Amino acid sequence: MQKVLVVDDEPQILDVVTKYLVRDGFQVSMARDGETALAAFNVNKPDLVVLDLMLPKVDGLEVFRRLRTVSAVPVIMLTAKGEEADRIVGLELGADDYITKPFSPRELSARVKAVLRRATIGTVLETGDRVLVRGALRVDPRARSVLAQDKEVELTSKEFDLLWFLAAHPGQVFTRAQLLDHVWGYEFYGDSSTVTVHIRRLREKIEQDPANPHYLSTVWGVGYKFEKMV
Repeated sequence: MQKVLVVDDEPQILDVVTKYLVRDGFQVSMARDGETALAAFNVNKPDLVVLDLMLPKVDGLEVFRRLRTVSAVPVIMLTAKGEEADRIVGLELGADDYITKPFSPRELSARVKAVLRRATIGTVLETGDRVLVRGALRVDPRARSVLAQDKEVELTSKEFDLLWFLAAHPGQVFTRAQLLDHVWGYEFYGDSSTVTVHIRRLREKIEQDPANPHYLSTVWGVGYKFEKMV
């Protein structure tokens, strides 16, 4: 039974979301503020976190930052319509999906299933499980590890999936919509800015000079590609 931690300061939302997730076969723990959420995460070791950004004591973004220092656990953010800036920051920190309030508990449960499924199987089915070596970059799908200039790079699940997909198709240009479809899957409800944020984070982690990328190139007006290595 997979475990989900739901963090929200509104009791009604906690109650309804928990009922739907339990009905769908998840083991659910709850927290109503940031401090309790961090403690619950350490105790319960959830497989996924549903995290509201507006929380008392420790706000959701700070909770997210602290989680990312110790874990790459998948996170679905809950945001209000006026929290676009916070949502972008959350995506930059490595959020896997987001949903805007008010939302359908059934839709949230579907997204939880989709994110957990993608985190489990990754995107290696199209290209097998061979290790990819691209210049000074080494991507191992079995270990889900990346070496850049012989140094291990720590990626979130979705960052790895995106890098793997692009590196497996060197020289091929993909639009943001195509990357959403191939990497995030059709269940993803977000917008194309998600791809932009993840590309930026990958460049910061694997490129020696992120402002002048060697691996991940922008094709203006179209999308992105992984450069062929000579």
